[in-house]
Amino acid sequence: MSNLVVSACLTHYTDVARACKLDPFTQLQAVKLDPICLEHSDSKISVDAVWHLLENSARDAGVEDFGLRMAERRQLSNLGPLAKVMCEEPTLRKALETLKRYLHLHNEGFMILIEEYDGVAVIRGEQITQEQLPARQSIDLILGVTYRTLKTLLGEHWEPRTVCFRHMAPRDRSTHLRVFGTNIQFNSIIDGIVCRSVDLDAPILGTDPTGARIVRQHLDALGLASNSVVDTVRRLVWLHLLTGHCSIEQVARQLGVVRRTVHRQLSQHQESYSSILDQVRNEQVIRHLKYSKRSQSEIAELLGFSGLSAFSRWFSQRFGCSPRAWRNAHVK
Repeated sequence: MSNLVVSACLTHYTDVARACKLDPFTQLQAVKLDPICLEHSDSKISVDAVWHLLENSARDAGVEDFGLRMAERRQLSNLGPLAKVMCEEPTLRKALETLKRYLHLHNEGFMILIEEYDGVAVIRGEQITQEQLPARQSIDLILGVTYRTLKTLLGEHWEPRTVCFRHMAPRDRSTHLRVFGTNIQFNSIIDGIVCRSVDLDAPILGTDPTGARIVRQHLDALGLASNSVVDTVRRLVWLHLLTGHCSIEQVARQLGVVRRTVHRQLSQHQESYSSILDQVRNEQVIRHLKYSKRSQSEIAELLGFSGLSAFSRWFSQRFGCSPRAWRNAHVK
């Protein structure tokens, strides 16, 4: 699956690039993006190309916060019709559920997950990619946009407990401090925003649920038109593996069918649940080993293996070495 994102994701790219003494059009051409996408915000472009564009731009400009500089000036309205539906929800929880439901129409390479434990809520951002791409700039951009979205919905007075990044702290933290305040944690085990669970049920003032009904129907129609069953199952497998609980029964329930129907629909596209699960495991395992501090046992559990030995056998068959050897060779 080739993930796409609407070109509105590049809002403010040109301004930030020029402020950093870069030629934005040269940068775009280097990753095979047509510069005309900057003029048409609803064009669909490659997620992988955008990620490479941001990383290349940060490297060539010699700045570590290129993506966050783009996020700093973003508005919720950049999400288009999705923003209207979110703003008409009664609570933040409902708005985030709407974002999760329709985000793939805006960005097929990103997921929002919400986890709650003992009164604490974690709003996580996770990338979907078939390549093991450098992610620092895109994560900064996405978390910056998510943070500004939360502030828009709840008011400027709202503050999270912590904003977490898996990457190291930049040498110059001024942009991060300006955007997020002082409650920032680098070298974390997640990329996400930590707040109180009660914040999720905070009201969004001035909502009118009937006002967004037509827009919601439009988004539903777009979703039905854009999603193949293979892409939908793949996205659900990604989502459930990220939470550590994945089965074909769960996928079937979310699709509103029985597991036999999932098997039949996938077979019509020469795919199976097992083949999709294996593909997603292949993509996620390297990310866990290279970019997280999780133990091999934790990774095995997250990826749905019965135990560490089963995980090690599966990994060795695909990568020709043990998970420990791979991590030692690739993580410095």
